[in-house]
Amino acid sequence: MTRFHLAALAAVSSVALAACTSSGPVDDGIAGQTAETRADSAKPSAEGASRDTAVVTGSLIAPPAPPPPPALYAPPPPVGMASQRMATVAPYPQIAPQPMPGEVNRDNYEDVEINAVKVVAEEPVSTFSIDVDTASYSNVRRMINQGYLPPQDAVRIEEMINYFDYEYALPKSNDKPFETTVKIVPSPRAEGRQLMHVAIQGYDIKPDKRPPLNLTLLVDVSGSMSDPNKLPLAVQSLKLLIDQLSEKDHVAIVVYAGAAGAVLEPTVGSDKAKILAALERLQAGGSTAGGEGLRLAYSLAKQNFQKDGVNRVMLLSDGDFNVGINDPRALEDFVSRERESGVYLSIIGLGGGNYNDALMQKLAQAGNGMASYIDTLSEGRKVLNDDLSGSMFPIANDVKIQVEFNPAKVAEYRLIGYETRILNKEDFNNDKVDAGEIGAGTSVTAIYEITPVGSKAVLNDPSRYQTPKPVAEGSANEFAFLKIRYKTPGEDTSKLINRPITAADQVSSLASAPESTRFATSVAAYGSLLRGDPYLAKTFSWDQVIDLANGAKGKDEFGYRAEFVQLARLAKSAASQQALKPVGGGVGQ
Repeated sequence: MTRFHLAALAAVSSVALAACTSSGPVDDGIAGQTAETRADSAKPSAEGASRDTAVVTGSLIAPPAPPPPPALYAPPPPVGMASQRMATVAPYPQIAPQPMPGEVNRDNYEDVEINAVKVVAEEPVSTFSIDVDTASYSNVRRMINQGYLPPQDAVRIEEMINYFDYEYALPKSNDKPFETTVKIVPSPRAEGRQLMHVAIQGYDIKPDKRPPLNLTLLVDVSGSMSDPNKLPLAVQSLKLLIDQLSEKDHVAIVVYAGAAGAVLEPTVGSDKAKILAALERLQAGGSTAGGEGLRLAYSLAKQNFQKDGVNRVMLLSDGDFNVGINDPRALEDFVSRERESGVYLSIIGLGGGNYNDALMQKLAQAGNGMASYIDTLSEGRKVLNDDLSGSMFPIANDVKIQVEFNPAKVAEYRLIGYETRILNKEDFNNDKVDAGEIGAGTSVTAIYEITPVGSKAVLNDPSRYQTPKPVAEGSANEFAFLKIRYKTPGEDTSKLINRPITAADQVSSLASAPESTRFATSVAAYGSLLRGDPYLAKTFSWDQVIDLANGAKGKDEFGYRAEFVQLARLAKSAASQQALKPVGGGVGQ
């Protein structure tokens, strides 16, 4: 065919195509749709915007209109609530579940720098809020059990230490809610340094003496919660909590996905069949309007407020808030304001791959509650059944610890962990500054690494222009001075407990230290290795962590310490293989 013939054929084809386009719809070859069909499909249907447009291949006849979608189910208004509140709520059935993250890990952790070494002559006072959260320990356990090391920012050493019960001495009376324990031992982590183990133990409440509980469960039922280790695990764990409730307690259940709604009005705790039936009906699907769920949960908790009881919202979620109020700062501000009403917020994290740990931590801190993470039903039992008093019933609010080091005895110090809980010196005596709460029977443990005066392990050069201040008379035997400030629940003015830390608290060797000190030291070292702590001696290894823990397991009634030893062994294997998955990688399902 000649060049002239080709040009003529092209011209005829163009004219024919233009004529067809102007005269009516034609098949354009893209998935067999007509131009009118595509135009219609680009417009949202008034009867069902979420439905797919029908495709007609090789036909100029427009498809029939799709049938209207089924009416969404709205749960009946809870007893005592206005019906208009529920008029727009339709959490069941949900729209199609969201796509799962697959091999893309969207876990979110706050980027936190490890605490630096402080020179006592320049900065002798250390102040921080207590932290009784345990979420980091079980979340890290999930990853290690799956064969890979956690992201370093997922490791909060204080939460790992405080996961365990150390059986510290209990207070002699409720008039003084805390008993202190302090030991100073040689550090196995770095030659020439010492560890100062500081612990406070709160008094416990007998089950028949505990106050009434007004609990609103806020359950995420969005599509991202459909995995077995999310909503199904949450429901199974909550059943263990319900088993502990009595006729003086009340429970309500709020759910949220694309919208928020109440599925159980405040119900007496002894009506277990009704509460369990409501839990069994929960199903996952839809987007995540977490902010709206919080609003409704707080509203319901305040409507059933118990003046002489404990009023708490418990959020169970992966933290993947993606519609409605989802700005972290706005959510944190909202929760901070609501805690002033006397309703506290506790957080239960679940799942992996899209777990928003950073948001969950901020909400728990702002809401005066603790943050836990449930990775197994055994952990669900620990958090919501065995440790119920510590999780639900506070004995002190705004608990702060301040340690002033003696420059005649201590040259340098460093607080291991608590990076997100550091306070200014002046915050200690300011009752308007928020701090952590501590529950009945709960203990708090902190470990300082200190460098004695004259040690070759001192990292900082002495000041050229400043001379050490003279030590106060009578304090030459003191390493430091410990102060604890707290508020009794319902009160606005804090109280003070203090004591000196002296040579009487010092132990000559780690082997002769109490079991609690030795095991806490092993857990702190485990966290430091996972965290990539630059202050650890290069010779310090996983084997030393394992040996320390094995020698301090004690009676270990529930096997938590034995499990820790196994985790340390798994972490050693993962570290030696440079992690089976990239650091921070893996779905964590």
